Amino acid sequence: MTNTTEKIQSEIRADKIVIFMKGTPDFPQCGFSAKTVEIFKSLGFPFHTVDILAHPDIRALLPQISNWPTFPQVFVKGKLIGGCDIVSEMHSEGQLKPLLESAFKDSK
Repeated sequence: MTNTTEKIQSEIRADKIVIFMKGTPDFPQCGFSAKTVEIFKSLGFPFHTVDILAHPDIRALLPQISNWPTFPQVFVKGKLIGGCDIVSEMHSEGQLKPLLESAFKDSK
C-alpha cells in the first residue's frame, strides 16, 4: 500500500462526513464542489474536506480506489455515497438528512 493510499484511507476514516473537493468550503474551485458544500452547510452537520487541488497525488489516485471518476466525492462513515448529482438528488428527495442523522446517532 502506498503512502497516498494510506493518506486517503486515513482521511476517509477521520470524520463521519468527508468531501474530497476542488478548493475549500470557503473558496470552492468548481460549481459542483460549491453546490455539494452548500447542501452540507444547510443541513448543519460537521464535515471534513480535502482540497484535491492542493493534493495532486490524492486527486490522481482516489478515482481508482473509489471507482468514481469525478469530484467532489462524498464519503459518509467511510462509504462513498457519490458526487454532486447524487448528493443533490438525495437531498431533494429527503434521503440525505436521515442518512447523516443515522451516521451521527450510531457513533454515540
